[in-house]
Amino acid sequence: MILLHLSKMEKFSHYVIFIVFVGLVIGTSRADLEMNFYAKSCPKAEKIVQDYVNKHIPNAPPLAAALIRMHFHDCFVRGCDASLLLNFTASTGNQTERDSVPNRTLRGFDFIDRVKNLLENECPGIVSCADIIALVSRDAIVATGGPFWRVPTGRRDGVISNASETRQIPSPFSNFSTLETDFANKGLNLTDLVVLSGAHTIGISQCSSFSRRLYNFTGVGDQDPAMDSEYVANLKANKCKSINSTTIVEMDPGSFRTFDLSYYMLVLKRRGLFHSDAALLTNSTARSIITQLVQGSLKNFYQEFARSMEKMNKIEVKTGTDGEIRKHCAVVNS
Repeated sequence: MILLHLSKMEKFSHYVIFIVFVGLVIGTSRADLEMNFYAKSCPKAEKIVQDYVNKHIPNAPPLAAALIRMHFHDCFVRGCDASLLLNFTASTGNQTERDSVPNRTLRGFDFIDRVKNLLENECPGIVSCADIIALVSRDAIVATGGPFWRVPTGRRDGVISNASETRQIPSPFSNFSTLETDFANKGLNLTDLVVLSGAHTIGISQCSSFSRRLYNFTGVGDQDPAMDSEYVANLKANKCKSINSTTIVEMDPGSFRTFDLSYYMLVLKRRGLFHSDAALLTNSTARSIITQLVQGSLKNFYQEFARSMEKMNKIEVKTGTDGEIRKHCAVVNS
C-alpha cells in the first residue's frame, strides 16, 4: 500500500530492485547446465574422461551398452543425479536404487569409480559423479562408432536413493502404453521412446530378461506369438535352454558391437529380444518411425538419437546449490 504514495519513477526503481533481488536469490540456488562448465575450475576434466574411455572401451565394446543403460536408469529416478551409484548404508536403513531388481544386472560401476579417481586427483571436489556418467556414456558410444551429442555439464549429485522408486524405470516387460506413459512422465515423447530403444543395437543380455517369452508367456507353457518362431527355436536350442538360464545373448546378433540400424531391422522381423521391443510394433506411429529409420540413412538415425539423448540427460537435473559434489560416487559426503 505504501507504493501508492510514491512517484512513478520511484515505483519503477523499487520494482527493478525487487526483480534483481529475486533473480539473485534464485540464481544462488539454481543454475543452468552449460557447455564447458569446468573450463575454469577443472579445464582438463572432459579430456580426462574421453582419454580414459578411448583407452578402454575399444577393448570391451559391450561395456558401452552397460554404461548408457546406467545413464538411462539413473535419469529416470530422481533425474540425472547419480543416485543410482549410492550403496546401501546402515545409517539410512533403506535399500538404494543400486539394490533394486531393475539394476542388479547393471555393470560399469568400477569404470565410473576409476574415472572419478582420476578427476579427484586432478581437481578434488569439482566434478560430479552425475556429470561423469553423462560424459562417459556419450564418449563410450562414440568410441563404438556411434553418434556424438552435446553434454552440457554442471549437474550435482543427489543424496537420496531408494530402491522402491525404481518402478519408474521403463521395463523390458512393459507394453506400449506403459512405456509411452513412463517416457511422457519424464518429458520424453513417442519419437524419443522409439529412438532411444535403438540403444539395443549394442550390448548383451541374460536369458532371464526375456526367457518367459520363450517358455511361459501367458503362464501355460506357451511362447510369445509376437516373436518369430524360428528365432525362438534357435534361442531355446543354443542359448536359453531353460526358463531359468542365465546365459548371455547378443541383443543385436552379429552386430552387437556396432552402433547401427540392424536392431530396427530385427524388430521388424519380430526378432527383438524383449517384450518392450515387440511392443513398438503394436503402435502404428511407432512402427512408422521404425520403418522410416530403416529406410533412411544411418546419419539420420544418429541425429535423432543424439537429439533424444540431449533431452534425456537433462531430466530433473540438480544444479546450483542442490545436492552436492560427492568425493566418492558410492557414498554421500560425511
